[in-house]
Amino acid sequence: MNLLDNLKILDFTTLLPGPYATWMLAEMGAEVLKISAPGRKDLVLDSEPLAKNGLSANRAWLNNKKKELFLNLQDEAGKKEIIRLIKEEGYNCIIEQFRPGVMAKFGLAYEDVREIQDDIIYLSLTGYGQDGPYKDRAGHDINFLALSGIMGHSGRKDEGPVLYGMQVADMAAAQNAIIGILAGLNKRNATGKGSYIDVSILDSLIPYNTMTGAGAMMSSINPGREENSLNGGSLYDFYQTKDDKYLSVGALEPKFFEKFCKLIGKEEWIEAGCLCPDFLEKKEVLREIFKGKTRDEWVNIFDDADCCIEPVLDLKEALLNSKNTKIRNTVKTINIDGEDICVYANPIKFK
Repeated sequence: MNLLDNLKILDFTTLLPGPYATWMLAEMGAEVLKISAPGRKDLVLDSEPLAKNGLSANRAWLNNKKKELFLNLQDEAGKKEIIRLIKEEGYNCIIEQFRPGVMAKFGLAYEDVREIQDDIIYLSLTGYGQDGPYKDRAGHDINFLALSGIMGHSGRKDEGPVLYGMQVADMAAAQNAIIGILAGLNKRNATGKGSYIDVSILDSLIPYNTMTGAGAMMSSINPGREENSLNGGSLYDFYQTKDDKYLSVGALEPKFFEKFCKLIGKEEWIEAGCLCPDFLEKKEVLREIFKGKTRDEWVNIFDDADCCIEPVLDLKEALLNSKNTKIRNTVKTINIDGEDICVYANPIKFK
């Protein structure tokens, strides 16, 4: 028995957040039918690189375990097919990622679908939610990061905000969409009633300010870049090595910091700790120390010390070469049209 074999999803999403959420649900056993517009390219699913068979890496990953149906929802025939899928094929969950009001134009808003199936679980995933002054705005990850406050205290003092190599906001919203759907499923199992769920990407990102945001709301003091213990205002940071690679230094707790100091020959730093007031001066010393050896030479030094010092891996190292990734089966190989393709595995392990 699959964990979610009582969940049949019609997936009206594009780009990353919705497709990631439905991929995770499919990985856990839900039946997912992706509804796509004929002839319309998806910026994420259809981007390069491509396999020999022409399939994109993102489509191999995000559409894995899903079926796909191309429908023009602006035609009455498209709407009728959706209604048929709900009535006759048993689809009992909808996830849509249009701006507010678009599904209503198709005659497929929650109120419309509830008339057909009163226990439907219906989730709307949008940039800014179903109400509020931003509800009709377009947005991408960089915009949500900007509006969340996170970029106001992230980056470097002399450079300002710095782009991440991944889509933080999209992934935050995807996780909340998954949680919302599972909560709705639990409610239906317990009461027989459906749910309407409103997930905003910006709302999802706001709590990612974590302790810094909670403290700012209490104190009314705006944190600056490189001014607190976890955003550069301590020895907790990244450091360049001799071969232009990097190490992460996370030795916050005294027991870890003591080991770290002994290994680099700075026992006199132990008492002041990682969150020391003279961190700027000590950082300059650390930068010179770390430039004295290559990244992997430092890895050998710290490997058995258990003091929260780890190398910054490139993607091939992290995804394809890491022993931990292999043992944990974090990445898997699937065969599509006779070609083996590496994709992410479900990060949630069930036993």
